[in-house]
Amino acid sequence: MTSYDFSISGQHYLFDVQSFAHTILAAGGDAYSYALLDRTTQGVIDDVASGASELGVIMQTSATEDALNAALAEAGLAFHELAVSAPLVALPASHPFVNAKSLTLEQLADYPYVYFDQGEDAPIAFFEEALSEVPRAKKVACTDRASLTELIMAINGYTVTSGILVGITDGSALTTIPLETDIKLHLGYVTADNRELSVMGERFVSHLARSLDYYANK
Repeated sequence: MTSYDFSISGQHYLFDVQSFAHTILAAGGDAYSYALLDRTTQGVIDDVASGASELGVIMQTSATEDALNAALAEAGLAFHELAVSAPLVALPASHPFVNAKSLTLEQLADYPYVYFDQGEDAPIAFFEEALSEVPRAKKVACTDRASLTELIMAINGYTVTSGILVGITDGSALTTIPLETDIKLHLGYVTADNRELSVMGERFVSHLARSLDYYANK
């Protein structure tokens, strides 16, 4: 297992990228070894539990938080909430609903749903998209952020996201529209119960908290 000076693992959301960049730029130095690792939800849990990453960045929903928190507790981890936001539908500019004020999943039933694969037999609470439990006739799984964006554009599909890009341009090709639902997204990070954050970890969390507070309420 590679040992890094500072490493975090996260689901495929973008809101951790800018905070990570600010943290390592501020640290400076002539030589270093850092890592920002995109993982499945189980991958995030495994990395933080083993110490491969100091902390993990994840999203829970009001429907999945109990099950996900139970899995975290079993692994000796705890979730720390930083912000709450509403889920959004991400669509390409070519989509017929791109100018809608809001959307329901029923309206999107005929369009391909693109989502991040969590691996075989992953519990529904581990999925990164809100309302993943809703049956879809047309589904396409992928494992990479860029692939998800390109697929949505190529097949006129959609996904459900936080919409929080925090200054990163990736994903700008997609338009986000409010989803009509009572479900809320809980954005935050996970740590091991028996380890305190390093100075770098505390700085990262501080950057992340400020960014999420601003963009989640924008």
